[in-house]
Order: sequence, then structure tokens, then C-alpha cells
Amino acid sequence: MSPGSRDRASTGEQHRLARRRANLRLRALLIQAVREFFTERGYLEVDTPLLIPAPAPEAHIEAIRVGGCYLQTSPELCMKRLLSSGFSRIFQISRCFRAGERGDLHLPEFSMLEWYRTGKDYGFLMDECESLILFLAHRLGRGVTLRYQDREIALGRPWERISVDAAFDRYSSVSLEEALAGKTFDQVMVDQIEPSLGLNRPTLLYDYPAPMAALARLKPDNRTVAERFELYMAGVELGNGFSELNDPAEQRIRFEGELETIKASGKEPYPMPERFLSALKHMPRAAGMALGVDRLTMLFCNAPKIDDVVPFTPEEL
Repeated sequence: MSPGSRDRASTGEQHRLARRRANLRLRALLIQAVREFFTERGYLEVDTPLLIPAPAPEAHIEAIRVGGCYLQTSPELCMKRLLSSGFSRIFQISRCFRAGERGDLHLPEFSMLEWYRTGKDYGFLMDECESLILFLAHRLGRGVTLRYQDREIALGRPWERISVDAAFDRYSSVSLEEALAGKTFDQVMVDQIEPSLGLNRPTLLYDYPAPMAALARLKPDNRTVAERFELYMAGVELGNGFSELNDPAEQRIRFEGELETIKASGKEPYPMPERFLSALKHMPRAAGMALGVDRLTMLFCNAPKIDDVVPFTPEEL
């Protein structure tokens, strides 16, 4: 690169970062407020490793291999091992990594807020999500209304709560059963259902079908659905919460199924996370939530793309 080209590139970067300055300041305030919220509620902030020997096998999420280990796709496994060792209220804001994720709402390296509480279920977490967002809105001077793009989102309680089955009935051109049988569940969610969620007030979409349980427990009185929910605002999925599965035998069966799917796709399967499975039998009843910090910042900054709320995108490095 010639000296002139380097100067132009440097000037362009200065302008770009200057445009993001206000958003980055608000991002910092948001993260400070998140810490304040959880600390006031008696949660302990933890810091688990980014490089781990075995991520949770999930066919739709691809971990990034580094030497003989993997960059974490989520701090979930390590945080649950802490729960199994007697920790009762924990949270962290962590860097996470997923291969092949890039778009207006996706980065291969992103920030995740994750928190866990023993003795609670996903209903408690839904209430806590409401409290967290309202707390952040107050701390950031937004009151009870959030303006995002051309919409105003009322943050006051009650939020909309709708089951996955009811959402398919309301918004989808096919039934939930047809989507599951045709293996189009994820596509229907993205194309037809998600754009309609959280447009005027936040939406909590709950009771996912059992095949989409991931690491959530099934409902004791209806094992066709899992105690799992997702939070949506302005059609954007912000977070994913569970009543946590703490049966190591059932979790192993689910992981084995995911590993078979990964193999069938031609990808290299991960090692089984044996230490997590060993610890799981000691984990008490608990609930956990993962929430995307970058996406949440987008909403509070009224930013249309995730690129607008991070200092550098992969293409700018």
C-alpha cells in the first residue's frame, strides 16, 4: 500500500469510529447498568474460559477450532458446572464465537450476557427479563418507550406472551406439526413468525416443541414441549432462556443425536463434553438465560446494523 493509500485508509477509519462514538458510549453505559442490575439482585459475576476442550454439540451452531480446543459458542457448560458446585446466582458478559455467522444481526465474535439462578424456572426468567429491560431503559433515560427505526415499543408490563404453537396458528402458512415433519421449523420461524414479534411491545415466545429443546427440560405434565422461551423486540431475537435440563442421561442422548446430525452434514463432530455431563447430576433445579449484548445495544441506539455498535467488524481488522 502506498503512503497516500495508507493515509486515506487511516482517515476513513477515523471518520468511521467517530460516527460510532455515541453508540459505543451508550454500549458502555448499558454494560455498566447490566452489572448494576445483577449485583443489586445478589448475583456473582464470573469469568469462565473462552477456550474449551468440548462445546455443547448443537448441529445449527458451528464452533471455531483452535489447535486441539474450541472457542466457546456460549459460556453455558462452564457456568452450569459452577451451579453444580454450589453457586446459586451467577452472571457474566462474555465473548462468544460461532463460525459462518455474518449479517446485519450476526458477527462471528460477539458479546453475550448469560445468567443462571438455582431453584427457579423459565417463568421466573421471563419476569426477570422484563425487570432487566425496564431497569436498563430507566438507566439510559428511555423511560418506558423505546423508539427503534420507525416503531415505538412500549416496555411497560405486561409484555406479550405467546406459545410457539399459538404463534404458528397466528402467523405461519403451515401448522407447527407440518413444519416439524417437513424440517422447515427454523425457516418458517425466520421468514414468517419472527418479523411479527415484539413490534409494539416485547414478546416472550415460549413452550418450544420437544425436538427444539436444546438443553432445556421438558414440561413434566406435557413432554411434547420444552420449558424454553425467546425474547423478541422489533422482530429481533434478543435472548434464549430455559428451565435447565439436569438429567445427564437424557442430555447425553440429545448430544449423541446432535453429533449424528453433525456427522451426516459432513462436518467433524465435537468431543463429548464429559466433565459437563459428570457435573450435571449434581446440578439443582435451575433456570438460565443468554441475551445478545450487541443486539440489545442496537435497539437502544436505534442502529439498523450490528456493525454500528461494535468498534471493529471482521472486515475492518
